[in-house]
Amino acid sequence: MRILHFADAHIDIATHGRHDPVTGLAIRTLDFLKALDTIVDTAIQEKVDLIIFAGDAYKDRTPVPTFQREWGKRMMRLSEAGIPTLLLVGNHDLSPASGRAHALQEYETLAVPHLHVASKPQFLSSADLEGLPLQVIALPWIARSNFMASQELSGADVARVYERLEDRLTQLVSMWLEKADPSLPIVLTAHASVQGAMYGGERSVMLGNDLVLPGSLVRDPRLDYVALGHIHKAQNLNEGGHHPVIYPGSIERVDFGEAADDKFFVIADVQKEGQTRVAWRKLEGRRFIDCFVRLTSGKDFSEKLPAALPGEEVLKDAVVRLVIEYPYELESLLDEPHIRQKTSECLEFHLVRRPQRETRLRLPGDQAVSSLSPLDLLEKYWYVVRSEWEDGEVARLQELASEVMRSVGEGEIADPSAE
Repeated sequence: MRILHFADAHIDIATHGRHDPVTGLAIRTLDFLKALDTIVDTAIQEKVDLIIFAGDAYKDRTPVPTFQREWGKRMMRLSEAGIPTLLLVGNHDLSPASGRAHALQEYETLAVPHLHVASKPQFLSSADLEGLPLQVIALPWIARSNFMASQELSGADVARVYERLEDRLTQLVSMWLEKADPSLPIVLTAHASVQGAMYGGERSVMLGNDLVLPGSLVRDPRLDYVALGHIHKAQNLNEGGHHPVIYPGSIERVDFGEAADDKFFVIADVQKEGQTRVAWRKLEGRRFIDCFVRLTSGKDFSEKLPAALPGEEVLKDAVVRLVIEYPYELESLLDEPHIRQKTSECLEFHLVRRPQRETRLRLPGDQAVSSLSPLDLLEKYWYVVRSEWEDGEVARLQELASEVMRSVGEGEIADPSAE
């Protein structure tokens, strides 16, 4: 059995920046669709037996029709090619409200040929998979609120809720493994975090708290392959072990937290008795370049700053961030127009300025802290941290503090100990 496994497409997560004049879509959106096209083309050309998509087609459960159309085009190509495709519902595809439709609902509702949607935990036999000599245990994302409602649990103790959910899923998987046909390979697919997995920079796009599956669950020796989704960093959690436990990662870089991560999908040759083999297929995504420079003197602005960025041929069409840290009093030396001219060939350029102020306030030698009123002390505090605030905000905060202290002095705020 040759299985193509991918996850975390998030095709509509990057809708900002420069747009393509032909399609009207953001160029970064086209990057995600190009990666998805590569995956679909490979599945069709290499005639894989099964595709497992381990969740998160979109950035949330309410994609706009344009992105539903683009995802649907690729799914219909797989359907027309006659390739059985299992679509797991991920946390970004699912509404936390009970009874609301998930983002992949139309494929389930319309019963599109060869497209199978797993929106709840289930065991898929060979008959459920169009006669493939394979069995699949599918664990889509489970909303905490839905589980609490079904089990009549209180949300006061979140840790307890997740503990109960983990126990329930472990019992289900154990039961399904007991009933499975031992002569056929067994695949577990889940959209979840697994104990011991390494997180990438995708925390900014993950919603809510995580259910963490125990490592022992995915390493059960009765399994022959584990196809995971949800974590964007590609990794095998059972390297050198009996069967691969794979996060293929997201199909394109989501943000600068993933700048150094290569992107993949996986072709797994699934066999019994520990003979499963995995081939990582690299996706050539958009280059992200993340640069940082610390400047401490005026000389650094002319010497270290120009060297902080690579050559223009490397910057061309890349998504680039330059973080500059420097003393606040040297800010006038920063020539931002020159930097932007040098990076004009980038697809996107993000300049992050971090002026550093002296955080220690020194009082005159003849002045003691005890001689200052609370308002005077607060005013000096604003001076220390004013780089974090606009001047107008500082004035308003100081005025508000004055009103509060005046009202306390006039007895307008009741003593909390008084009855």
